[in-house]
Amino acid sequence: MIRGLRGAITIESDRPELVWDETARLVREVVAANHVEIDDIASILISTTPDITSAFPARAVRLMDGWQYVPVMCTHEMDVPNALPLCIRVLIHANVEVAQKDVKHLYLNDAVKLRPDLAQAK
Repeated sequence: MIRGLRGAITIESDRPELVWDETARLVREVVAANHVEIDDIASILISTTPDITSAFPARAVRLMDGWQYVPVMCTHEMDVPNALPLCIRVLIHANVEVAQKDVKHLYLNDAVKLRPDLAQAK
């Protein structure tokens, strides 16, 4: 069955190398935590806060070895006052054989503030 695997990470500043490096790190860690193979992934949606404009984070995924055929799309999050800045979020749609409650969602760096309930459950 298909499940949504969530994750988020923050970056120190809006620089292309940080956008790409941290996006790749987040995707790899979410996939590894859920024991997902590349062919099990249907698509990936990546969003950034509006203060990230230096690079497309989807490029990081497309350049990962073996990932060039995974459909990836980027968008911006809503510009909500007092939202966590410099944050990249991913939603990976993947075929996994676990119950929804057993999916491992990862929140890295300052993104642990978004879902401390899930970040602490690891």
